[in-house]
Amino acid sequence: VQLQASGGGLVQAGGSLRLSCAASGRTFSTYNMGWFRQAPGKEREFVAAVTRGSGSTHYTDSVKGRFTIARDSAKNTVVLQMNSLKPEDTAVYYCAASTVFATRPESYVSWGQGTQVTVSS
Repeated sequence: VQLQASGGGLVQAGGSLRLSCAASGRTFSTYNMGWFRQAPGKEREFVAAVTRGSGSTHYTDSVKGRFTIARDSAKNTVVLQMNSLKPEDTAVYYCAASTVFATRPESYVSWGQGTQVTVSS
């Protein structure tokens, strides 16, 4: 599956952004989908994931209550709605696909290009 992420930008603290990841191919529904982020000088970290099938979700603690991940299998997309953004959310955000439900980036087999999110204080 090929992935294309979009929706990043510059926003003030407390604002919102909506990231979208479009998947090509007819196998989208067979993948668990995740969002990761990587800030300068830091390792890539898990943000959120949504399973295939039931659409169960999982979030890293720092974004719980502020971010929402959802998939639309009819449109082959997964979105990350980010509210109450903080400067520490600044990073390049990546969407990724995995055949297993996982939070480790090594478990993901396909990655989109990153989209920059910058939150000013």
